[in-house]
Amino acid sequence: MFHMNSGSERLPFTETPYYHTGRAGDLKGFDRFLYRCFEIFPGLLSWGTLILVVVLSIFLPLYAAIFIIAFDVYWLLKTFYLSMHLRHNWRRLKHNMQVDWLDRMKNIKHDHIFHLVILPFYKEPFEVVEGSIRALIDNRYDKSKFIVVLAGEERAGEEARKTAIRAEAEFKKHFGAFITTIHPSDLPNEMPGKGSNISFAAEETRKMVLDPRGISYDRVIVSAFDIDTVAHSDYFNCLTWYYLNHPRRNHASFQPVPLYNNNIWQAPAIARVIATSSTFWQMIQQERPEKLATFSSHAVSFEALYKGKYWQRNMVSEDSRIFWNLFLAHDGDYEVVPMAYPVSMDINVAPTFLGTCINNYKQLRRWAWGVENVPYILMGFIKNPRISIFKKIRMSFIQIEGFWSLATNPLLIFLLGWLPLLLGGSDFHTTVLAYNLPFITKNLMNVAMLGLVLSAIISFSLLPPAPASISKKKYTLYMLGQWILIPITIILFGAIPGLDAQTRLMLGKYMGFWVTPKSRTQ
Repeated sequence: MFHMNSGSERLPFTETPYYHTGRAGDLKGFDRFLYRCFEIFPGLLSWGTLILVVVLSIFLPLYAAIFIIAFDVYWLLKTFYLSMHLRHNWRRLKHNMQVDWLDRMKNIKHDHIFHLVILPFYKEPFEVVEGSIRALIDNRYDKSKFIVVLAGEERAGEEARKTAIRAEAEFKKHFGAFITTIHPSDLPNEMPGKGSNISFAAEETRKMVLDPRGISYDRVIVSAFDIDTVAHSDYFNCLTWYYLNHPRRNHASFQPVPLYNNNIWQAPAIARVIATSSTFWQMIQQERPEKLATFSSHAVSFEALYKGKYWQRNMVSEDSRIFWNLFLAHDGDYEVVPMAYPVSMDINVAPTFLGTCINNYKQLRRWAWGVENVPYILMGFIKNPRISIFKKIRMSFIQIEGFWSLATNPLLIFLLGWLPLLLGGSDFHTTVLAYNLPFITKNLMNVAMLGLVLSAIISFSLLPPAPASISKKKYTLYMLGQWILIPITIILFGAIPGLDAQTRLMLGKYMGFWVTPKSRTQ
């Protein structure tokens, strides 16, 4: 029997011209000018900070040295603060992975909940697609409640179409529903990428599965996965438990921890450090939910998604933007629920070491392009009077400070701290502060780098079983010793791509969506 879907009306703010703005050119008049100013602001702030330190080092080296020492103290305290959150989330993660979620679900009515899993793919090999789907088959949630959508791209060509046909033929029988969608090329007001693809797939699923079967939207949890996402066997029980125990589940997204370990034993050390650092940052953010936005693979109720008009189709950072879309649509009454439970994903690895470095840089720059959310947030806060001024100020500061820190802090710590000595002139060199500056900064940084010990221990505990061909002694040395690369990675694959993205946005050189190649061989 067909049941009408309740509560499927659109929310008022979704009908404004600001709601799905992708860039300044989408607006007109003064709004366009204002949005463009907001696009310029993050890059201007970061470059202004770096230039100011250089100028002070030349003309006021004493003040520059004082600033650098104060900043190093701030970084030391921040490192301890973040390490504390990392440790707490690590404990929660380990605990949640040991919980028997299937047993816990016996006390909750949940047989009415469906899981819509969208797997967007481009030109990835069948083996990558197969790995993600087989993980769904191996999950301990009732597979008759799964609606799996393999979302392909028309522009990917014939080989991708064959992959979709093969996957549907092999795996359709395992699920309540399994469909493939092909996102058409060159649709108006769209940017090629994940956002436009999964939005098309979600709407096609609504028309092909949900409405014909009379499945109410508030009974459907949508998991937007990357194609390399491997869900652990109890993931959907855990997700359902969090969803059903949330008092306002349609005002929340649900965020797992991304563990980049599918191909960790094939990845070079620098790629492992980059990927594990990204995992650690997400773990830290899970302990600070007021700063958490959706990232990569995430989950949301179909009702909230439908009311919010799905993911934006005209931008790169659809994974984080969907949170801000729904935050504005619900007048600030929306949150991200940290699950402290993992999904496994691929480390970005290319056939060559140089290719791996280039691809990681491009991926980190694409993630740093999340700075495009800053002008969207600021404009949305101006245009939506129903959000409290306190919440607007707090969340604006969190986002601006986060992108500023990404682009400037590693450079201030490891490179610019020596500028007063290099540029300060002979008068400054005769001061006591000039003599002690290298020792002060070195000692502060050495203490701060003790956090690497904790990082090494945690990373080691999250490793999957090693291949038999690798001795325990060998991989222990490799996995612990790799963390000496941190000063290199946070500059070359943190600050520089962050500054690159902000500069492009500042100059109006907008980025398109770069598809991360999936390769599990070197």
